[in-house]
Amino acid sequence: MKVILLKDVKGSGKAGDTLNVADGYARNFLLAKGLAVEANAKNLNELAGKKASAQHKLDVEKAENEKIAAALEGKEITIKAKAGQGGKLFGAVTAGAVADAITEQYSQTVDKKKIVLSGEIKSFGDYTATVKMTQGVSCSVKIKVVEE
Repeated sequence: MKVILLKDVKGSGKAGDTLNVADGYARNFLLAKGLAVEANAKNLNELAGKKASAQHKLDVEKAENEKIAAALEGKEITIKAKAGQGGKLFGAVTAGAVADAITEQYSQTVDKKKIVLSGEIKSFGDYTATVKMTQGVSCSVKIKVVEE
């Protein structure tokens, strides 16, 4: 019997896979537990629609990420921070502060989890950071930490 898996089944396949399995296994386990549906024309057409929709969503997300990366590539982000004697900052400049500065200075929204700093920023100076977005899209930005 041919079935379409609705959920991942250990030893059989992942959700969305079309499998040819024994009739008893399909009826007594996969269909009974709601892990699969029979692969008829309606269900196959629905599966194709879902796959096309998911691919379209990925394509739109990649295009958006490439647009953000092009807008930020090579840009310099200025962050103002307070420091004590000797130029040591109170605390450190974090990825969250960099994300806020990008939003404020360039009107581009970037999740702080996607910003990779080259090291801890605990003093004034110039640094580099990489913004790694999904699907292999990334860009590098320069960070300039100045006294407030």
